[in-house]
Amino acid sequence: MAAVPASLAGSFKGSFAYYTIKDRLPQILTKVIDTLHRHKNEFFEEHGEKGIEAEKNTISLLSKLRNELQTDKPLVPLDDKLPDTLLWNQYLEYQQNLLDGNGQPSWFQSPWLYVECYMYRRIHEALAQNPPIDDYDVFKEVKVQSFFESHQAIIALCTYLRELLKNIEDLDEKQLQEDFLKLLQVSLWGNKCDLSISAGEDNSQKANPLKSLDDLKPFILVDDMESIWSLLINCKKRRTSEDITRIDIVLDNAGYELITDLVLADFLLSSKLATEVHFHGKCIP
Repeated sequence: MAAVPASLAGSFKGSFAYYTIKDRLPQILTKVIDTLHRHKNEFFEEHGEKGIEAEKNTISLLSKLRNELQTDKPLVPLDDKLPDTLLWNQYLEYQQNLLDGNGQPSWFQSPWLYVECYMYRRIHEALAQNPPIDDYDVFKEVKVQSFFESHQAIIALCTYLRELLKNIEDLDEKQLQEDFLKLLQVSLWGNKCDLSISAGEDNSQKANPLKSLDDLKPFILVDDMESIWSLLINCKKRRTSEDITRIDIVLDNAGYELITDLVLADFLLSSKLATEVHFHGKCIP
């Protein structure tokens, strides 16, 4: 198999991949370490000296991880006993095989999406190896803050859906299409609230998301919305009482982004564009 194109790896300077690995991921790790340090007293109050020792050991592992990342060290297999450890290590072997003996997978030479996910899994490993703080969520503070700072946008979106559902069965096909395209775009742009992209900085949705769709549309790189609409409306027209139209939504993040997915799912079911919606969540959301 061919190696990963340079533009998908951090070795391509000036790319999003390069910025991600050089700046964004180390910033996230630094904030995780700071979060653990700030909660040292809380760990002591709950767990005594064992909590303090676990905090120190976790910070040591994360500091080592940050150094590995910044100096482009080879990626190492996971060493915990969690259910997905084998799968992660098998994928690392797959990346190794792609190199055909020419070195080892490293932070800047591997696909950026893989190494970003790998970093989060290594954070989880550092905690998992250090009970009694192994179930501590180092991202809880920023997730909660982002969610509550998005509450006005959430209210606006849910109010729009509530009013829409009152007359959903009376909408003609053109009106139904307009609302479908709106809510599909709202679900798409919920990704702007991804705390990983902002390296944990505030990026909550403060404005009514429905009012910014026209301005954001030029930034959609691949637009298959019309094809999706055509598929769904034709399925609805041809559907018999025994037919199923299933939509699968692969969830990314919690908070506002999850709300946009739930609103879209409600609309799909209420409009009968779908008969089932299946959500696929992360094991570490």
